[in-house]
Amino acid sequence: MPRFEPFNAIRYASGMNWDEVIAPPYDVLAEDEIRALGQASKYNITWIDVPRGDDDRYKVAAYLLQEWLAKGVLVREPEPSFTIYRMDHVDAAGRARTISGVLGGLEVVDDGAGGVLPHERTTKKASTDRLDLTVATAANLSPVWGLSLASGLTAALAEPGQPLGEMVVEGVTHRAERVTDPQRIAKIKRIIGRDDVLIADGHHRYSVSRTYRDMVRKATKRTDTAAELTLTFINELVDDQLSIEAIHRIYEGVPLDELKDDLSGSFTFEPMAGQPGPQTLAQMVTDRRLVLVSRDGNGEWLVPRPGAFDGVRALDGAWLEHALAGSRAMVRYQHGLDEVLKQLRGGRPFGKPTAAILIRPTTLAEIKRTAREGLLMPPKSTFFTPKLRTGLAIRPTAKLPR
Repeated sequence: MPRFEPFNAIRYASGMNWDEVIAPPYDVLAEDEIRALGQASKYNITWIDVPRGDDDRYKVAAYLLQEWLAKGVLVREPEPSFTIYRMDHVDAAGRARTISGVLGGLEVVDDGAGGVLPHERTTKKASTDRLDLTVATAANLSPVWGLSLASGLTAALAEPGQPLGEMVVEGVTHRAERVTDPQRIAKIKRIIGRDDVLIADGHHRYSVSRTYRDMVRKATKRTDTAAELTLTFINELVDDQLSIEAIHRIYEGVPLDELKDDLSGSFTFEPMAGQPGPQTLAQMVTDRRLVLVSRDGNGEWLVPRPGAFDGVRALDGAWLEHALAGSRAMVRYQHGLDEVLKQLRGGRPFGKPTAAILIRPTTLAEIKRTAREGLLMPPKSTFFTPKLRTGLAIRPTAKLPR
């Protein structure tokens, strides 16, 4: 089972305005959002986590981290702690939820070794950005999101810790509390160490941490440095906390008639009254069907043919991979119905998409089953909301020898 340890956090000094300095994770930010965050404050965490500039941008990020520490903008805490992180929000179905988890250092394990498990296949990312940033700063900035399969973590986090601050962003209240009591730290470690941790979000970050750990091991000949762990937020895998939304599919590279012909072996098509809207997403779950949306925004129901998916996992992403095996259609992934419709209307610089297929959110039961059976879902099977913020705690890691 994986180790989970407290650490001497680097945090913004008390009195800093979180609305100006805390940010979403780097991989969900558009260029205009990065500019706006940078304009909000010269100390916004994106100046470090999303380096600006040319070939020297990672050196600049490392310099800023040290400069902010020297100025007292950031403070390195003298004792190790866990950070309880809570997110209060109302989900897409109108239900009030509170996600209560903890930020700490999660053990970096070898791929396939167990203890820390992926839950879906990942798409390849050629960029070395996160690795270059880690090498330069010797810090973990944006956390991985892990789900503990052990019971009892929610109850262990119920008692408040020392308040650090809170902020409200797009209807979500983000709250952080520090825990330094040795007995409480030991209890949290013990609970998380009882069972596997499933990576919900941040597979790429975790993979980069493994690469960096190996670099440190090779350079130092040691296996006991801070690079053996990486910054991770962990909450319990329970129904009342998690809000899981779908990541829809956008297809291009073939005419619409060809795409429909490829789908016709597995689905029948039924007309839909009007264009897809929020009520459509709810009806998809009730009626167990998908929706094909053409470029004009009009939709058709995709109804699975009897027996078409015998032996295929009950996942919409797996159904579509099965149905389109051998198809020339190329797929992209997009969360949010409004954004899907926008992309269908607007197209892309090098051509317009053919159509989109709306899929249903993956169930919590299927996520648990995947973890227990050691299986992987298709890429982009889950979208966990809301997104964690970056800057609540920075975790120093081992420096590579120069």
